[in-house]
Amino acid sequence: MADKVFVAVDVGASSGRHMAGLFDGGQLKLAEIYRFENGPVYVGDHMHWNVLGLWKDITIGLRAAGNDYGRALTSVGVDTWGVDFGLLGRGDELLGNPYHYRDARTHGMFEAAFDLVPREEIFAQTGLQFMEINSLYQLLSMNLSNSPILEMAESLLFMPDLFHWLMTGEKVNEFTDATTSQFYNPLRGNWARQLLSKLGIPTNILCDIVQPGTKLGKLRKQVAGETGLPGIEVVLPGTHDTASAVLAVPADSVEDSVPNWCYISSGTWSLMGVESPEPIINARASELNFTNEGGVGNTTRVLKNIAGLWLVQECRRVWNQEGADHSWDDLVRLAEGARPLVSLIDPDHASFVAPANMASAIRNFCRDTGQTVPSSEGAVIRCALESLALRYRQVLGWLEELIGQRIETIHIVGGGSQNEQLNQMTADACHRRVLAGPVEATATGNILMQMIAMGEVGSIAQARKIVQQSFPTEEYTPRDTTRWDEAFERFEGLSH
Repeated sequence: MADKVFVAVDVGASSGRHMAGLFDGGQLKLAEIYRFENGPVYVGDHMHWNVLGLWKDITIGLRAAGNDYGRALTSVGVDTWGVDFGLLGRGDELLGNPYHYRDARTHGMFEAAFDLVPREEIFAQTGLQFMEINSLYQLLSMNLSNSPILEMAESLLFMPDLFHWLMTGEKVNEFTDATTSQFYNPLRGNWARQLLSKLGIPTNILCDIVQPGTKLGKLRKQVAGETGLPGIEVVLPGTHDTASAVLAVPADSVEDSVPNWCYISSGTWSLMGVESPEPIINARASELNFTNEGGVGNTTRVLKNIAGLWLVQECRRVWNQEGADHSWDDLVRLAEGARPLVSLIDPDHASFVAPANMASAIRNFCRDTGQTVPSSEGAVIRCALESLALRYRQVLGWLEELIGQRIETIHIVGGGSQNEQLNQMTADACHRRVLAGPVEATATGNILMQMIAMGEVGSIAQARKIVQQSFPTEEYTPRDTTRWDEAFERFEGLSH
């Protein structure tokens, strides 16, 4: 058994898991400890997260970690998705269940916000991509509906902050997750309080912003007793899952300049971007709707949010509800049997945000744009995957324009890096070398930041060397690119 074991609690939108990191001085090995389900809970007309159920699973997983590794357990940190939050009232009472980012309460909030503050000013103050799911519009909807919860709130904790508070009693807003809110000013390095005030949103609920690698302290006495872990340290990783995933990109770190590689953190969402020493906030970035989110080591993740494998996940969910029993391998095989590059969609069109039936939404988009309607399940999946690859090509071109240099390699990390079909499509569509892996990028980055904080690893550059030594990658090179060039011209006519 390793002398020291670090635990990542990685909570995604559909599932969570506790992963142990065991380091022998050269290589890092991961071991899954506990896995649990996650997803929206409908209450009336609204979508929420089952935060108490998630907390119960987190404590069960910590207890299991103690049973597996005992005194070797050194630290734990939590990462989750961004934008969502919980509110605490007087006496640190949790006020209601946190809302799910796909809840309909933010519909129409762009117009409401721009009536109060011009779009250009919001981008100038925050540098963030405009998405109605952002925390800014969630809070604006609460303010405009005279939410009693917002009136009673004394502290705002983003989802990973909420779990760290439950662990330790410390109320802070970790940097990487705070920057997904669209009320953090990356140029000033603090909250955009003036912006919030113009929108009528209280600023007294905001906590101190702290950096990844901060030690919050030991578990609360009650939590330590329940889990049997009195000595474990709680350490903040990059609590936004993409920030942790980017730390685990197996590339060379370049200080004070933008590297010649980009990343795609591939899962339910595809987040495609570069690691920049400074935010890129200008008229072109605003026009292209790029985002500047915080990264580890005081870097900026200049990126674009893309719909990702949500398109495929939702097709599979609906088909299986209707009586099919498709595995992921089944969908790959069906897509391989369909004709290539027949029909295309814009993956980020509004009709694909939360449709009741994703396959029907894809077919309707094709019909409405005068294309061949994909009739078979394989044709629908192929349409979705090829459209994602072409969206990657489009975003790659925009990234190169923003940073002023060519990107040579695309690193695909996360669960989606296992999709060999999409990886090859990406290489073909983008005319670039693709390196896929590691699969468990988020948990790996979470653990590496804990190791840096605890003095086991000296720097981010050293952490990435460990990733290179510890996890295999698969290389994909461009093959038949000519037909992809023709398809890209069609795609650009569809996309926004």
